[in-house]
Amino acid sequence: MNFLTLGEIIKMHGGVVQTGPFGSQLHQREYTTEGIPVIMPKDIIDGRIVKTSIARISESKASSLSRHTLSEGSIVFPRRGDISKRAYITSEDEGALCGTGCIKIEVPRNQLSARFLYYYLGLPSVVDWLERNATGTTMLNLNTSIMENVCIPMISLDKQTKIADVLFAYDELIENNRRRIELLEQAARLIYKEWFVDLRFPGHEQVKVIDGVPEGWEKAQVKSIITTVPRKKRVKREDYLLLGSIPCIDQSRDFIGGYTDDDDAVIDIGSPIIVFGDHTRVLKYVDFPFASGADGTQLIHAKCKGLSQQYLYFALDALDLSNYFYARHFKFLKNEYILIPNKKLITLFTGLGLALLEQMGHLREMNIKLAQARDLLLPRLMNGEISV
Repeated sequence: MNFLTLGEIIKMHGGVVQTGPFGSQLHQREYTTEGIPVIMPKDIIDGRIVKTSIARISESKASSLSRHTLSEGSIVFPRRGDISKRAYITSEDEGALCGTGCIKIEVPRNQLSARFLYYYLGLPSVVDWLERNATGTTMLNLNTSIMENVCIPMISLDKQTKIADVLFAYDELIENNRRRIELLEQAARLIYKEWFVDLRFPGHEQVKVIDGVPEGWEKAQVKSIITTVPRKKRVKREDYLLLGSIPCIDQSRDFIGGYTDDDDAVIDIGSPIIVFGDHTRVLKYVDFPFASGADGTQLIHAKCKGLSQQYLYFALDALDLSNYFYARHFKFLKNEYILIPNKKLITLFTGLGLALLEQMGHLREMNIKLAQARDLLLPRLMNGEISV
């Protein structure tokens, strides 16, 4: 199989590998709550753009930076940090801006299928090459020269398209499961809000409420009802494996950050653990043995015997810590208060919450298997071991 570098293909046929605007071109004060989305590394999750807390700029400012506008089929990489991440820009994200911390790739469509290239750049061998050639020691950094030196297999455009279509079918199944997970999360949060925020819990008509606390309940400060779980060993992000026997849980928005085979890092206390991202505020309910990432996480468990992990998870999830901006948020989380209902209601909610959390877990597990099958297919489709 013949190869050309991405830079050679672009030089001959067009396209671009380009970093986002320099800091001098886009200042912090120019970000707004409305306007054109600006893609940052944190917004790249599971191969897509998640706009939950995305930065924005005005249309006039975006117009002055139009060369950084993303089109459908653009591929975006972080310039630093977790450089194994990437996102394929869909029609839904078209028109967003490539942020300062990212690199965009646009290819000549008559030579390269953008979607095929997106999948190819996620191959473990390519990711390994990028990480070995990235600059920096404490944090990996990419630049346009490194990206332009990635070798691309020269197979026909028709075959590229067929391969991409096969792999995209897997991604559609994964996306469908992801939407189902989001609906289940929303359902659980709505039940929690109705029962324990709006106080419309089963039997609420017969219960007196004094100063916002139903009779028989208590209002407790978080630090009085939780304990933290000690960890054996943290796994650094640069030591993550793409595949491994032990999932690594960190504070990123990806539920699983990577994998390790280091048995000394396993955390397993025989019951679920709540993982809280000290900087990101991301909360995860983890009901399987895992290893802790080296970034800022707190492993939380209920101190009170009658307080279930399922109730505690949704109670902590309902707290709003967004006003503290960039900070270590665990100290603020501990100072918050939550309502502790009677044991009967905790048991009732726990049953509902556990059923929903288990369904979410099954769907995540299914997505992991689909992603692994998809990634194993690509090299076999490329070398003709499986025909398309």
